[in-house]
Amino acid sequence: MNSKNAINLIGTSGDSLREAFGKALVQHSKERNDIVLLDADIAGGTGAHHFRTAYPERFYQFGIAEQNMMAAAGGMAATGLTPFVTTFAVFCLRAIEQARLSIAYANRNVKIVASHPGLDVGPDGASAQCLEDLAAFRAIPGMTVISPADPLEMVLATEAIINFDGPVYMRTGRSPASRVLPEGSSFEIGKGKILKDGHDITIIACGVEVARSLKTAVNLEKEGISVRVVNMATIKPIDRELVARCAKETGCIVTAEDHSIHGGLGSAVAEVIVEDCPVPMGFVAVKDTFGESGEPDELAEKYGLDENGIAQTVIKTLKKKNR
Repeated sequence: MNSKNAINLIGTSGDSLREAFGKALVQHSKERNDIVLLDADIAGGTGAHHFRTAYPERFYQFGIAEQNMMAAAGGMAATGLTPFVTTFAVFCLRAIEQARLSIAYANRNVKIVASHPGLDVGPDGASAQCLEDLAAFRAIPGMTVISPADPLEMVLATEAIINFDGPVYMRTGRSPASRVLPEGSSFEIGKGKILKDGHDITIIACGVEVARSLKTAVNLEKEGISVRVVNMATIKPIDRELVARCAKETGCIVTAEDHSIHGGLGSAVAEVIVEDCPVPMGFVAVKDTFGESGEPDELAEKYGLDENGIAQTVIKTLKKKNR
């Protein structure tokens, strides 16, 4: 699907990533009878309700039994089907043993698509705000990990993982998401994209932090700071070549993610920096704590994930570069 058709599918308003995923899966399933969707009594909250309506014969309801759902997906994939498993990110952790053994260890072609990640969950509070999922799934051998930035990229990424052979974990999102990618954008698993060029520092971001990073870059330009912004939608495999290139060209890196500071995008980028091109780094992420109930923008401000928090980290990291 080209980006123009993707935009026609989702419209131009701020669709949530979960709704964009649901619409895209329906569209791509028209010519793919092998695609089935597994739900854990939460289709209204993951975008899966679109598929349930369009293809009820290919929709499997497991109730609140995520472990059974993950194990069954592995079995279905063994028969040649392409199962999509949908639930909240925090409930994926409940079934991580099955995701590891029945899906990844067996190298089954299963796509795990998780809604409600990070502080973006908002009022549902700490128990539902999954800040550990990227770290957990990135550590599983053979698991591809993706976190798209906007509805357009979600549609393109959905098509990409359908055509990719192997287990995938992909984040969606609860809140309405503004468009940040231009028309004509493409998506390739394992490749990041420079959305704004700059020469003083690079911000590498994923998910909801991409839009905030772009706003930060525009604001910092007024202060004479030239910021490059990279959308790193694929956390694993990370785009090592682009990370190293940005480190060499701008001399320092900041990562931004709606996730714990441990084990996510920042850790993946740091592993590349240490091995390939050591430069000063800063991290915008939740600092080893649980979240709390509140509106997503309020929580982003409190935990330092908003534009001001990103800007402070950029300035602090630039000082390290200029020592």
